Amino acid sequence: MVSVVVDSLALVVSAAAMVCWPSAPGRGRLAALGPGRGGRSARMGQPMGWLTADWRLETLAFVTSMVAGAMLANVGGAIAAGMVSLLGAHSWRAARRERRRNAELAALVDAVGLMVAELRAGAHPVAAASAASTGEASVHRVLASAAAGARLGARVPVLLARHAASEPAIADGLGRLASAWELAEQHGVALADLVEAVRTDLDTRLRLAGELRAQLAGPRATAIVLAMLPVLGVALGESVGAGPWRVLSETLTGQVLLAVGTTLACAGTAWSGRIMARAVAT
Repeated sequence: MVSVVVDSLALVVSAAAMVCWPSAPGRGRLAALGPGRGGRSARMGQPMGWLTADWRLETLAFVTSMVAGAMLANVGGAIAAGMVSLLGAHSWRAARRERRRNAELAALVDAVGLMVAELRAGAHPVAAASAASTGEASVHRVLASAAAGARLGARVPVLLARHAASEPAIADGLGRLASAWELAEQHGVALADLVEAVRTDLDTRLRLAGELRAQLAGPRATAIVLAMLPVLGVALGESVGAGPWRVLSETLTGQVLLAVGTTLACAGTAWSGRIMARAVAT
């Protein structure tokens, strides 16, 4: 039994080493060749590079946790540790995605507010959009592209709506801005007033989302505590001499219970986190 586990773990570690092996540097040099090819290729290559690095890190953490779990509690421990590692990676990705979305929304509110200030100062709408495009966030690139397209004769509402389809974090805000611009062009309404209404609505929604996130801090902590109760139960059993860890790590029934129980606990934690994330998003 032990030899089978050791051989299986050796194969898993070897496969993970092959997966995490650095890629050839020639691919990055090829993407950077020439000014005509390097711009778009480099921009498209950066997100893929980050995804690849994250995937390698998560794979390494998953394999390491499985090896540690197998050393502590055989096959059941490996499965349990792997499930905990997957839950941690999922929670980390979700938290990073939420932080990025909040940063993009905050940048959108600031950019729209700058547009309002420029419009009220008498600037042309295209010039106001260009002035609000200074920054590194997605909204700044969208406004710069829209301003450049408007100078070439394109319609700004169409450009904003097109960019909204490719920017899910700020798609709603860009759609509202495009509708306001379209309304101002068709009916002659002051664009500054419409854009100010869009900014106020976005700012209110952003603040409400922050308040709701703070209110959900208690349920999040409760979900974590409930997920840790089985660990506390095992620790209490060991403290009174009942020996639950020996049952979980050395018997077939304990191995099955360890793997199934950890899987169910991780699934419940992930599901509760999904429910709370959807509550904040709505």
